[in-house]
Amino acid sequence: MEFSKRLFWHAIFFVLAFSLAACNQAGKTAAPQAKTTEITVSAAASLQDAFREIGEIYQKQTGVKVNFNFASSGVLQKQIEQGAPADVFASAGQEQMEALAERNLIAKETRQNFVRNELVLILPPGSEVPALTFGQYLERNGEKIAIGNPKIVPAGQYAEQSLTRLGVWEKLKPRLIFGEDVRQVLDYVARKEVGAGIVYASDAKTAENKVYQVASAPADSHEPILYPIAVIKTSRNQDAGQKFIEFVLSADGQQILQKHGFKTVNS
Repeated sequence: MEFSKRLFWHAIFFVLAFSLAACNQAGKTAAPQAKTTEITVSAAASLQDAFREIGEIYQKQTGVKVNFNFASSGVLQKQIEQGAPADVFASAGQEQMEALAERNLIAKETRQNFVRNELVLILPPGSEVPALTFGQYLERNGEKIAIGNPKIVPAGQYAEQSLTRLGVWEKLKPRLIFGEDVRQVLDYVARKEVGAGIVYASDAKTAENKVYQVASAPADSHEPILYPIAVIKTSRNQDAGQKFIEFVLSADGQQILQKHGFKTVNS
């Protein structure tokens, strides 16, 4: 009888121990995992180098992972209009941001101009570089000239404005090659596929060992090149998106942008 009792209590102990272990394991399995906050920033192609550096520092400081989507501002605008996920939009032109504002797709109170740029003429490596004006370079020979597609690329729109006001747009039209963004224009020139290109000063700086920046477009030949940024209204991480904008506007963010050839809004 004594042996049977011991066997009974041993069995009870075994069942209780097994149940407790199972509960502990279930608790461990059900424990929620910490989820890293992520934001998607859709930004103009000309911002690639500066924003990648800004994104790395922002992530280290906040723990928020930044995923970038770089393309021409017009392409990004269409993506957002069609419901592509994005938390922040940084455009190289006002027109694209305004189009989203009219459709009520941005949080309008977050919209700010954060940087400005200049339009410059670049030549391939090894080119003869005489002392000529912007317009004189364009008219000096019959070589092809690359610019961004004015339908989707703000740099191309500014180039069209400049060439029109200088009175050479129609004359140069047959020689123009359109790129899908400013970086493609830069590549055309660096690879000597065209005789010249019109890009932003910041793009010319990124390739200063591959192309020559020879002249700037007259400031009064085109609208001011101001870059706006805003949080997308459908963003699920608006706070993180706003903090990213605040970092871009901070002294550290502006210093990085200037290092990459951009200018402050008020400079």
